[in-house]
Amino acid sequence: MASSSPTRDRLLDSFEELLIEHGERAATLDGVAAAAGVSKGGLLYHFGSKAALIDGLLARLSELVAIDIADIRSAPAGPVDFLIRTSASTGTPLDRTFVAVTRLAQGSHQEANEMLAGIRRQWVTVIEDAVGDRDVAQMIALISDGLYYESTVSEAGESTVYDVTPAGLDRLLSVIARVTPPRG
Repeated sequence: MASSSPTRDRLLDSFEELLIEHGERAATLDGVAAAAGVSKGGLLYHFGSKAALIDGLLARLSELVAIDIADIRSAPAGPVDFLIRTSASTGTPLDRTFVAVTRLAQGSHQEANEMLAGIRRQWVTVIEDAVGDRDVAQMIALISDGLYYESTVSEAGESTVYDVTPAGLDRLLSVIARVTPPRG
């Protein structure tokens, strides 16, 4: 785990916020330092360059995804249920860091693109381990992606297209169960 301090965390939080709200062009070292309320020298003490700041954000995402994967694997109702019920973006630290890294990937940061692809492979693998079928696992991952997308474009978390209420998710999970091969 990367070393952490309140200032280091505040710098990463500010970097995330600038990436999410204004894009990479606004996420300069000066901008991050100002948003975090530290001097540029203070930022450079923790992150010696913008590349180091990006590395810090990627490390943060890696740590959050490791926790998420463990939560998916150990979920009492099972990995598929957990993934589907937690697919909506709710502004969690994982959601925020994921979106910030996505902004970097949109800016052609190869490491960010590779990390996001690796994360998606991890999620598909966890679901494949649970259902025993790669194609069904990919279908479930795509459903999860659709739920995530819908939550990011809908007003105040209210879907205008899909029924994402608990009852709606129950019905969706019932359909997924019907196409999931029995484990034996």
